[in-house]
Amino acid sequence: MRIPALICAWLTALAVPFMTAPARAHAVPDGYLDPPFGATCEIHRFGEGEWPPLELWTRNPLCVEYSKRDITADNGGALRFLLAEPSRFAIAIPSCRYWQQDHWSVQTTTGAVAIVSWDGSYWFDKRDRIAAARLTNFRINGTTVGIGDVVLALRADFPELAAALSVYGTEHGETGLAAALPYSLWCGSR
Repeated sequence: MRIPALICAWLTALAVPFMTAPARAHAVPDGYLDPPFGATCEIHRFGEGEWPPLELWTRNPLCVEYSKRDITADNGGALRFLLAEPSRFAIAIPSCRYWQQDHWSVQTTTGAVAIVSWDGSYWFDKRDRIAAARLTNFRINGTTVGIGDVVLALRADFPELAAALSVYGTEHGETGLAAALPYSLWCGSR
């Protein structure tokens, strides 16, 4: 009986900061928006399979741009991509304000039509407890796919539904949204 009591006490201690965190005064928008801190960003750019220096996690805000267009099997691009990703996550996770832009293309061989490709923009602000993501130019085997494609297809016959969905994307291959984040012990809140 002693171990379950300790587990309950530990879980309660973990939950208390979330339960007592102040409520957010503003609503989270439905669709994507660029980060409010974007104008203050020094963007660190990295090429194919390039590892960012781990000390970047101390930057606030941390803003990065990655080229991920050479994810192929024939020239080692997929392996270089896989080896670089852990360091990219390692600098992002502890960040309080983070903005990543990237450019993806996954193909079987160099020069082949991409199986999947897109340009991404993802950010979070743990202090303001908001995150947002947008994919543009999203294609599967060369065909655009996204909420924007659905909006464009529905606009003539179902304008109300198209208008409701348009907050998430209006262009071919576009999908974006924003979401609330839980309280962060590391970053606090404003």
